[in-house]
Amino acid sequence: MQNLKKPTLDKDLDKLSYMEEAAGSLGRGLIGPGIALVFIVLCALGAGASVSGSPGSVIIVAAAAIGAYMALNIGANDVANNVGPAVGSRAMTLVTALLIAAIFESAGALIAGGDVVSTISKGIIDPATVASPTVFTAAMMAALVSSALWINLATWIGAPVSTTHSIVGGVMGAGIAAAGFYSVNWPTMGSIAASWVISPILGGIIAAGFLAFIKTFIIYQDDKIAAARRWVPVLIGVMAGAFASYLALKGLKKIIKIDMPISLVIGAIVGAIVWQIMRPIIRRQSEGMENRNQSLRTLFSVPLVCSAALLSFAHGANDVANAVGPLAAIVHTAELGDVASKVSIPLWVMAVGAFGISFGLLLFGPKLIAMVGQQITKLNPMRAYCVSLSAAITVIIASGLGLPVSSTHIAVGAVFGVGFFREWFTERSKLRLEYVNKHDGTERKEVRPVRNREEQARRHLVRRAHFMTIVAAWVVTVPAAAVLSAALYFVMVKLIA
Repeated sequence: MQNLKKPTLDKDLDKLSYMEEAAGSLGRGLIGPGIALVFIVLCALGAGASVSGSPGSVIIVAAAAIGAYMALNIGANDVANNVGPAVGSRAMTLVTALLIAAIFESAGALIAGGDVVSTISKGIIDPATVASPTVFTAAMMAALVSSALWINLATWIGAPVSTTHSIVGGVMGAGIAAAGFYSVNWPTMGSIAASWVISPILGGIIAAGFLAFIKTFIIYQDDKIAAARRWVPVLIGVMAGAFASYLALKGLKKIIKIDMPISLVIGAIVGAIVWQIMRPIIRRQSEGMENRNQSLRTLFSVPLVCSAALLSFAHGANDVANAVGPLAAIVHTAELGDVASKVSIPLWVMAVGAFGISFGLLLFGPKLIAMVGQQITKLNPMRAYCVSLSAAITVIIASGLGLPVSSTHIAVGAVFGVGFFREWFTERSKLRLEYVNKHDGTERKEVRPVRNREEQARRHLVRRAHFMTIVAAWVVTVPAAAVLSAALYFVMVKLIA
C-alpha cells in the first residue's frame, strides 16, 4: 500500500494550527483590556460633551479618562472581598457573583453614594498649601494616576490592597511634592497607618470567634441537626442585624443621617425579626438531613448570597468616592477656578465611578475573587459566613471607636483569621480530640500527631506564600503610591501649565 503521508506538509499544517491557537488565545486575552479601553474613551467623550465650551474642558476630559481607569481598577481589585468568600465556598457560581456584585455596586454608588466629598481626601493635605488651581489640579491628577497604577500592579500580582490607602498615598505624595512635608496632616496619617494593623487583626479575631462558636455548638455536637436548628437562626439573625446596622450607618448616609445608637437599635430590631422568621424555615430545610457536616453547609448558602449583595451595595455607596472624589475636585476647580474644601459630585462623574467599578469587576475581577475565596485557605459556607459577618461587625466597631479601617484589610484579615484558627483547632483543640476519640473508638493523645517539620508545613491550612505577598503589598501601598504620585506631580504641572 502506497504511503500517502507527507511529513513536510503535515509539519507545516501543525505549525499553522499552533499559530491559530496562539492567536486565538492572545485575542481572548485582549478582549478585557479592549473593552476597558473603549469604556475609558467613552467616558472621556461623555465628559467632553458634558462640559463642552466650559473653561478647562481639556483637563476635565483627561481627568475623566483617568477617573474611569481608576474605577476599573477598584472594581478589579477591591470588590473581590465582597463576593470572594461566597464563591470560594461554592455558595454561588462566579458568574452569579459577578452579576450580583456589579448590580449592587452600581446601585449603592448611584442611590446611596455620597454627593459631597472632601477634595483633599479626608483632610490629609491642608487646602491652604495648594490654593493655586494649577497646583491643586496637578496634585489631584497625579494622585489619581499613581493610585490607579499601583492598584493595577497589585491586581496583576494577585494582591488585594486597600484602594482607600492607595488614593491616600497618592494625595499625600502629590501634596508633599507641591507644598512640602509640613502640608501633610501627620496625625491623620498616623491613624491611617494604625488601621493597617487594626483592620486585619480585628477582622481575623471576630471571624475566628464565630468559627469557634460554630464548631463548639454545632459541628462537634452528637446531634448536629438539632444543634443547627437551635443556633443557625440565631446566627442568621445576628448577620441580618449586623448588616442592617452597617447599611444604616455607612451605606445610606446620603439618603438619611443615622448615628451609631440608632443604627444599633435598627440592627437589634431587624436581627430579632429575622431570627423569628428563620426558625421555621431552618426547621423545614433541615428535615431529613443526614447528621454530618456536609448537611450543615446548605443552611448557610442563602445567607451568604445575601451578604455578598449587601456588602457590594455598601461598598459601592462608600468607596465610589475613591474613584470620583479627586475627579469631582478637578472638575470643580477647572470650571470655577477655585479650590474648595468640599465639592458636589455631578451625576455624570458618579456614573463614571459606578459603572467603572462594575466593568472592572466583570472584566478583571475573577483573579482576585479566586485569591480571596480559594487560594489563601479553603472555605466552606460556614467559614465564609464568618468572614462576611466579621466584615460588617468590624466596620461597626471601628466606626463607634472612630478608627479608620479598610474593608479590604478586614475581609482578607478575616480569611486569614479563619485559616489560622483552623490550623490551631485541628492540632490543639481538646474538644476535637475528645470528639474524634469518641466517634472513632480510639484513644489518641493528639488529634493529628506531627512527626516532622515537613509534614507540619504540608498541613498548614493557610498558604504562607500568599500571606507574605499580601502583607508586603499592604505595607508598601501608601509609600509606593506616594513616591509615584510625587514623581507624576512634576510631570502634570508642566503639562497643565
